[in-house]
Amino acid sequence: MSTIRWTEADVVRTVRWHSGSAAPPPRRVVVADDRMSAGTAHRLARQGTALLWRGDYHNARQLLRAMGRRLGSPPSLGQGDDPARAFHLHREARGRRARVLGMLLVLLEDGSGEGGPGEGRPGEDGLREGRPGQGGHVLNLRRAPDVRQACAEAYGTPRGPVAVALTELLGVLGAHQWRVRGVQVPALGARVHPHYGVFSPVRGEYVDLVARAPLPPGPVPAATAFDLGTGTGVLAAVLAGRGFGRVVATDVSPRALACARDNVHRLGLAGRVTVTGPALYPGGRARLVVCNPPWLPARPVSELERGVYDADSAMLRGFLDGLTGHLEPGGEGWLVLSDLAERLGVRTRADLLSLIEAAGLRVLGRIDTRPRHPRAADGADPLHAARAAEITSLWRLAPA
Repeated sequence: MSTIRWTEADVVRTVRWHSGSAAPPPRRVVVADDRMSAGTAHRLARQGTALLWRGDYHNARQLLRAMGRRLGSPPSLGQGDDPARAFHLHREARGRRARVLGMLLVLLEDGSGEGGPGEGRPGEDGLREGRPGQGGHVLNLRRAPDVRQACAEAYGTPRGPVAVALTELLGVLGAHQWRVRGVQVPALGARVHPHYGVFSPVRGEYVDLVARAPLPPGPVPAATAFDLGTGTGVLAAVLAGRGFGRVVATDVSPRALACARDNVHRLGLAGRVTVTGPALYPGGRARLVVCNPPWLPARPVSELERGVYDADSAMLRGFLDGLTGHLEPGGEGWLVLSDLAERLGVRTRADLLSLIEAAGLRVLGRIDTRPRHPRAADGADPLHAARAAEITSLWRLAPA
């Protein structure tokens, strides 16, 4: 068990350390409050000293923003730059930024303490302030929101006090809001509710590709479809909406499996969609096998990044290599993939076609679409040039 240690009021304290990105516990921790300037906080954090916040919650968020301004923005990918090197430098800069900002820590207590600043009053952001003595994860800071439900969804039942980065806690709170509100999916005419650590289906173009691509020949109501790497379950729900009598959705992530089951139940599809795993392929064969693997062949550094980065294209290779053995005669595999990796120079079109050929597959056709998400039009995005030119494709595959 990883821990952090610090001295407060002449008492040495030790608590458990948690990091969703697997960051090691900081070796040196000092107590910080509203009196600390952004310049001092930035200097200490860059030197590797973590700051355990004991001041006002909203002041901590302001301090975090001020530290971020001092760090600047990651370098942009410009014309004439080597795309692969620029992307590598971009990820390195983002990693350094995350490490420095991750040095501002908060303590989640088990709610059994007495007194403290929280009295259950509404905070400035409209959330309820934390109240000690209520059980669960409590953020015992002035004007702090009630984080118990969000932390329970992300961390489970508390096992005593735990220290986390404020940046991580803000991500947990944001994920809880996504889960409550959900994401409207036009292809379903309904909302899908992502869980913490599960990639949200905010990019509707890939969902629309699966919703409108021509289906393999044969009666659909009697057919089975597989959705590999289902995440929230959105594509499994789309396949059920297109008439497949049986849809089997898989994922290797326990969080994704729980999320997909929740959404299948919300959408009233539990009788037609089965969520199973952790695995890539389920047993048996299907008329249609759909896979939307992470689009960039790079190593993820956090749980959420697993929805974006596929180290050594492992999931892509697994889908292609296993497809022939899981298709019914006349069936198809649909690979939903962006060409962003090609535009960033981390995979070529020739590489992709070689993987398809090596798996004993042929391309029946391809449907392309342009991105519609806001980042494609955001000129301030360091990867704007690549994102603006990006094309997402649905590749229709069959045994050669």
